[in-house]
Amino acid sequence: MRLARLDGRANDELRSVRITPGVQRYPEGSALIDSGETRVLCAVSVEDRVPPFLKGTGTGWITAEYAMLPRATESRTQRGQERGRSQEIQRLIGRSLRAVADLNALGERTFLVDCDVLQADGGTRTAAITAGYVAVVYATQTLMGRGELSVSPLKGVVAATSVGLVEGTDLLDLCYEEDSNADVDFNIVMNDAGKFIEVQGTGEGRAFSRSEMDSLLSLAEKGVGQLFHIQRAAIEEIGL
Repeated sequence: MRLARLDGRANDELRSVRITPGVQRYPEGSALIDSGETRVLCAVSVEDRVPPFLKGTGTGWITAEYAMLPRATESRTQRGQERGRSQEIQRLIGRSLRAVADLNALGERTFLVDCDVLQADGGTRTAAITAGYVAVVYATQTLMGRGELSVSPLKGVVAATSVGLVEGTDLLDLCYEEDSNADVDFNIVMNDAGKFIEVQGTGEGRAFSRSEMDSLLSLAEKGVGQLFHIQRAAIEEIGL
């Protein structure tokens, strides 16, 4: 069944997505993603230190911080109000980016990816992962250009999208209103080998069956495949 979506998209269609790398002057890498009405800015700072548990191991680290600007939503959100949610999301972003990196190749340095939501209309965490990867690619090339890295630590590509069951219909890439009305919603992170890195699924309005979950995972796989093409096009556009 086709559900009439607010923006006229097909059920299995992503929102309009644009990723713009190198939008900031000072970070080693940056990328801005526009996904429908959602906008997230990701910036990578490279630090010559690692968490205490990695000191002396020769291994690096990739971590993230996530925040939403006070007027990223219709009404102002007080700074720091969503601290618990932000911590959960930034851990997800860090895990997702580390999953496609050879941390030994980084040496004892940390890539800190700041993800700031400029405007929110659903899918901010998945957008942050997708743009965060592009920002890390940019930072990697910066360090290689400086002679600080001899090889890229990246061993794959990572992207993420959301899917959900709304009024009994599978939908790809939910906007805020669709997400708010979904009976079931998932955030899916995948690599370009077709494997899942993280699956976050919740029955908000009702429990869901194995067949419904399989259908949503297949839909997410299609969307993530399209995001890989968008990421590669953005990277190639500036010669990375």
